[in-house]
Amino acid sequence: MSACVPTRAADPNRTERTHPPHSPPPAGPRRFRIAGADVSASIAVFLIALPLSLGIALATGAPLQAGLVAAAVGGLVAGRLGGSPLQVSGPAAGLTVVTADLIQRYGWRTTCAITVLAGLAQLGLGCLRVARGALAVSPAIVHGMLAGIGVTIAVAQLHIVLGGTPQSSVPDNLRALPAQLAAMRPAAVSVSVLTLALLLLWPRLPGRAGRLLRKVPAALVAVAGATAAAALAGLRLPKVDLPSWSNHALAGLPEGPVLGLVAAVLTTTLVCSVQSLLGAVAVDKLVAGRPGPPPRGGRSNLDRELLGQGAANIVSGSLGGLPIAGVAVRSSANVHAGAVSRNSTMLHGVLVVIATLLMVPILELIPLASLAALVMAVGIQMVSLNHIRTVTRHREVWVYAVTTLGVVSLGVLEGVALGIATAVGVALHRLTRTRITHEEREGVHHVHVRGQLTFLAVPRLSRALHLVPHGADTVVELDGSFMDHAAFETLQDWQKTHTAQGGTVEITGRHPGTRISEPQATGDCRCRPWTPWRNHQCDGPRSVPPAEQSTQGPDRSEPDPTATGGPSGSSGSSGSSGPRGHELARGISAFQRNTAPLVRSELARLAREGQQPSQLFLTCADSRLVTSMITSSGPGDLFVVRNVGNLVPRPGEESGDDSVAAAIEYAVDVLQVRSITVCGHSGCGAMQALLSSEPGGARSPLKRWLRHGLPSLERMADDSLPGGRLAGRSPADAVEQLCLTNVVQQLEHLRAHDSVARAIEQGSLELHGMYFHVGEAEAYLLTETDAGGVFDRVRESDLTA
Repeated sequence: MSACVPTRAADPNRTERTHPPHSPPPAGPRRFRIAGADVSASIAVFLIALPLSLGIALATGAPLQAGLVAAAVGGLVAGRLGGSPLQVSGPAAGLTVVTADLIQRYGWRTTCAITVLAGLAQLGLGCLRVARGALAVSPAIVHGMLAGIGVTIAVAQLHIVLGGTPQSSVPDNLRALPAQLAAMRPAAVSVSVLTLALLLLWPRLPGRAGRLLRKVPAALVAVAGATAAAALAGLRLPKVDLPSWSNHALAGLPEGPVLGLVAAVLTTTLVCSVQSLLGAVAVDKLVAGRPGPPPRGGRSNLDRELLGQGAANIVSGSLGGLPIAGVAVRSSANVHAGAVSRNSTMLHGVLVVIATLLMVPILELIPLASLAALVMAVGIQMVSLNHIRTVTRHREVWVYAVTTLGVVSLGVLEGVALGIATAVGVALHRLTRTRITHEEREGVHHVHVRGQLTFLAVPRLSRALHLVPHGADTVVELDGSFMDHAAFETLQDWQKTHTAQGGTVEITGRHPGTRISEPQATGDCRCRPWTPWRNHQCDGPRSVPPAEQSTQGPDRSEPDPTATGGPSGSSGSSGSSGPRGHELARGISAFQRNTAPLVRSELARLAREGQQPSQLFLTCADSRLVTSMITSSGPGDLFVVRNVGNLVPRPGEESGDDSVAAAIEYAVDVLQVRSITVCGHSGCGAMQALLSSEPGGARSPLKRWLRHGLPSLERMADDSLPGGRLAGRSPADAVEQLCLTNVVQQLEHLRAHDSVARAIEQGSLELHGMYFHVGEAEAYLLTETDAGGVFDRVRESDLTA
């Protein structure tokens, strides 16, 4: 008897129970719903994808229907299976050069088969979970590859814009350009110029009407406007020709040399995968910078994204479509249009299918010159000045330039290989290029090592060290992050010899944890700056015998100068200071050794010129708030006032404690600060005390001070007064709500001070509210709205900006 069959006889009189007792009946099947934001976003993406898909198909030399097939499959298959919910996939401009070369070499049906094989390769890579490894490729190589592809696209499409036919390579196109200019067709040029003008000017329409009109994608406006103008003017131009779907060519068996086919599959796989994965990461950044709740599904799953792209390429190639990858223009439009789930991407694919079946007569009115101008503009935009500035700033312009020129002159795979070789060469050059200088300042010899200290630099290091006279005071500055064994032993042997001859050696470095002496002598320190004292991983203070304590002077409490660690780099202190004193002495000693040399010149300038802070920063005395760390400020930037609960007593209520009011008056009238910030934080003990306080009882100093926070408590209980709230989520508990409300209330107290009110009226002072969540290390700034104070999370800035 099967285990699924009941072993007892059924009772004919027994009523079948359809749901558990004492519980409501189960709900019916869930209805599929699409958010309104996804519908509007899908329409915006569809309007961009339709002309771009036709243009990219035209640029590759593939059947124009292949672009529509790829757009539909990218939306439906990659949108449903991919790991990046808001990334839009489809025919990508970055694949144009690769696909055009494949069509020219092997024909269309074999190109479709190569697309299928590339999809299978992507599935294999996704199953091996190597997606993160693709991000290890230098950004200079990726940007150079895209720039080279963009140049190739632009030069090829320029011939169609002029009314001609492009050649097979960039050099051939450049050589044929003079003849093409002499024989250009005015009708094609006029349509192309109109398309480019609309593309350029449409996003810059001014005024309220402009804001409404700009919601229509510029690509759609440009192609539609050029099509309408060509039709009204009666221009005879080559137009889109969509043959019957019954004649659409599908994938066939690959034909050609095996090595060539393997290289083609690898090239297609590489370009599709890298572009899709980098696009997914870029979409995550766009979503993180967008206000509102995160999309359903969270951050991108790169391995799943690779699987989704592979499945989409298999389907697209099988149906006779172009290769598919994540596309930046459509993805950014999807995010900016407010999409909240993958439904927007899938719905845009459905709209492409509907348009392909029902809008063929309209699509066949589009001039090819207009589509060529659109794709040429996309190619030009792929050469990003922002990327060039970034790689220049990081000294990788040679990698970028070699990759770009390689892609333009040789091909994508060859250009990327040249870029990788150049990147490896640049890395080796940096590893071997070490600058070692020696100079004497005020009787102290300084040996400065800038760069990585390897065995290749040992001869130069030895020459510089032997320039130091016997018995001289010496400082060796290590400005690098790596030291191999040969360099370590050379420096250690010289240090021992120099010290034995009566000299002193202090070895410093920007990178904590670099040690030259033996761990037995100085302790094995692995601490870094900003390491809390209780997390120091270093040996405890050395015990000093009583007989030695009497002979030690104050200077004997200095640490071993060879230690170059963080705050724990010191290994000794005075024998009477105890554990806490040792922590303080270690921190001060580490400052003197590591930080003071870096800030001494700036502090000397401040000492000469006096303090000129730009901001008064009023915050809580909580030990977890490090103001200079969370504001990335330095000496002279902030005039800081700290107290329990970041409270600002209202004028007249100080009752003998004028410290906060005095600091405000001094900052505004004497220092003339331009802004004042009141900063609260999560888990504030003062706010917890306010919530748990009971009327009456002993009036301790703490209770007397906390009475200045009672208005915040009253404000939180009064629904008619605007309080504080976080953008994107509700406060975690009553303590967090009170912390937010307290910042808003203390800003009101601040405005009541005469000096502040006067400066605000004159327009010379601004007030800001801030909330710092300690556990999440997230900062929020207060923005004023009609509904009260809203604290918006401060986003990470773009490193390339």
